[in-house]
Amino acid sequence: MKILVTGGTGYIGSHTVVELQQSGYEVVIIDNLSNSYASVVDNIEKISGIRPGFEKIDLTDIGKTANFFNRHNNIVGVIHFAALKAVGESVQEPLLYYRNNLNSLINLLEGMIKAGIPNIVFSSSCTVYGQPDELPVTEQAPIQKAWSPYAHTKQIAEEIIENTTKVENVKGILLRYFNPIGAHESVLIGELPIGVPNNLIPFITQTAIGKREVLSVFGEDYNTPDGTAIRDYIHVVDLAKAHVIAIDRMLNDKSKDKVEMFNLGTGNGFSVLEVINSFEKVTDVKLNYKIVDRRSGDIEKVWANTTYANRELGWKAEKGIDEMMLSAWNWEKALQKKTWP
Repeated sequence: MKILVTGGTGYIGSHTVVELQQSGYEVVIIDNLSNSYASVVDNIEKISGIRPGFEKIDLTDIGKTANFFNRHNNIVGVIHFAALKAVGESVQEPLLYYRNNLNSLINLLEGMIKAGIPNIVFSSSCTVYGQPDELPVTEQAPIQKAWSPYAHTKQIAEEIIENTTKVENVKGILLRYFNPIGAHESVLIGELPIGVPNNLIPFITQTAIGKREVLSVFGEDYNTPDGTAIRDYIHVVDLAKAHVIAIDRMLNDKSKDKVEMFNLGTGNGFSVLEVINSFEKVTDVKLNYKIVDRRSGDIEKVWANTTYANRELGWKAEKGIDEMMLSAWNWEKALQKKTWP
């Protein structure tokens, strides 16, 4: 059975392609390579022994997207990762984010409907919850006002999918990620930001290895035990495995509604300083960091209640924070020996 993975050369996408292939699925990737490299396909093949299909397409191009579906009539499900994802950048360039993230989804759904593809797993985010009133946050928590255009595009995208399922033969599973980190144990794929990283972990590892002079910690006056923001960090391979389970669930008609949503996290919150301490402990590397002002669009604290996902999907995140940090460090060290693209 063939699965389309959009954004499949990206960070989470590439790990999910590996897990899909190792579970027996055939995979075709669409990616515009705006934040990834085509050579990732080579490394996916090295890990799995199978080369996924790959087409360089920008999903905001309605003609090229439609043409793709005209040529691929045996796809049974779609996992949609392709999107811009930097909170801070979205605050600075909101129209770029609305245009890219929403037009691409609309074009994708239209292509799916015309091709008769009934299943979509959507890469959503815990940012849809805004700053939750209660923690840990459950799937029943109200959707609060978005703190950034990026978060707002995820909220709107979820609504687009829900509205579409009411009138079309489409089912959806919305996977609300918390904070993916780490890398595949082969160190052949991992988080590979182009330019200055927007996420904490690659900034930590790049500072530790000497690519960056200093790590900026955004804010120390949050209402948290040490004043720094708290997040729920999940290993990318644990996250990738949940996507395979979600596809299996739809293809085996186990979904309980036309649209389901699940929190994907560990259920544990760690502050920025706790993450730094974990990194220093497992690597024996001291980090040069400084406290700076808060960053626009960042919420104070969020971590998941994963009870529903654990029960319904039969899935649970396995790796702890120390193991995740060591994984990220091993990837950074391996990058020193690689040439990209």
